[in-house]
Amino acid sequence: MDFKLTEDQEMLVDAAKKISERHLQPLLLARNKRTALSKHDVLEILSKAADIGLTSARIPEEGGGMGMKMLDYGLVMEQIAPTIGLIVQPHEATTTRIYFGGSEQQKQRFVPGLMAGTLVGATGSTEPDCGSDPRGIKTTGEWSGDDIVVNGRKQWISNSTVCDVIHITCRVPKEGGGYRMGRILVDCAESPFEAEEVAMHGLCQAPLGEVSFSDCRVPAANICPDDENTAKLLTITWLANRPAVGLMAVHLGQKALDLARDYVGVRKQFGKHIGAFQSIQVDLADIETLVMSSRLLCYNALSAIDHGARANGLSAMAKRYAVDACDRAIALAMRIHGAMGLSEELGLEQMARDVRTLTIPDGTPGILALIQGRELTGMDAFRA
Repeated sequence: MDFKLTEDQEMLVDAAKKISERHLQPLLLARNKRTALSKHDVLEILSKAADIGLTSARIPEEGGGMGMKMLDYGLVMEQIAPTIGLIVQPHEATTTRIYFGGSEQQKQRFVPGLMAGTLVGATGSTEPDCGSDPRGIKTTGEWSGDDIVVNGRKQWISNSTVCDVIHITCRVPKEGGGYRMGRILVDCAESPFEAEEVAMHGLCQAPLGEVSFSDCRVPAANICPDDENTAKLLTITWLANRPAVGLMAVHLGQKALDLARDYVGVRKQFGKHIGAFQSIQVDLADIETLVMSSRLLCYNALSAIDHGARANGLSAMAKRYAVDACDRAIALAMRIHGAMGLSEELGLEQMARDVRTLTIPDGTPGILALIQGRELTGMDAFRA
């Protein structure tokens, strides 16, 4: 197995690093780190992300997208700050879901702007009483003339407070009575809804909100085709999203390792650099091991997706392990820095809050463990 990056991959990584260092990171530093970014800022981020293919990563070249391999997608995502990742990834996943699961009219209307970064996309799946089990969704649509009227709430929705279109999963009427799970594209301009920002523990600059639909009238043309693959389409995008979130944690873990390694070479106690003490070297070795193992697990899951292997368990394992391991790595780096590690000035305390915020998107640790367990045993722990 060759772990060396190809020339094309090195170019992708280099381009992502340059855009992050020159454009994205300065934008984040210039804004209040406790406040969600404005729509103007989000559009600027998406325009830069479009330059390296992150807004159209999973759209094939014949559809105008980058058609990236998922491993390449992960390599690029690792280079950008998790705040940027939690803006770009939900946007790109929304674009992917519309491209593969929307009508031709819907694709022509929304996909070009989403790929170009001139429109902001969001996906609304989770609700106040429904998280890991999409079958528990309560948001409904009811026919009213040529429109469908949506009522319900969506919670923990990335980009919802700044989006132009939100791809929601809800219950829609079936012919002959009853409901089926369906997908609706809600254009914020033609079908206004309320979206309220939710203050978070970490990654506070990434817009996150609670959405309320109250008699929200949506044209029937915005209902996605009924191909009975609604849950499958969500799952397929989650498979790549999970190790990508894991690599956001790796980004933070690597930064913590770099800070700790530099610090032990300049900080002195008892007449010598603290890097010469055995306990410090053990901590550094543990940090590097946690970061490296996390990175390789995520790469492995993405590579499996590229090769068409069943990656449900690998994807769940990669995200769950990487976030927990990098949380531990950052905690060790804080300990190495002593009191300085707790200071806002250094930024490790921000990383500690940010990495813990990554435990929830695209699957909590508990549900991911059960997904992995299902793959190991063939038995479902959370459905009869």
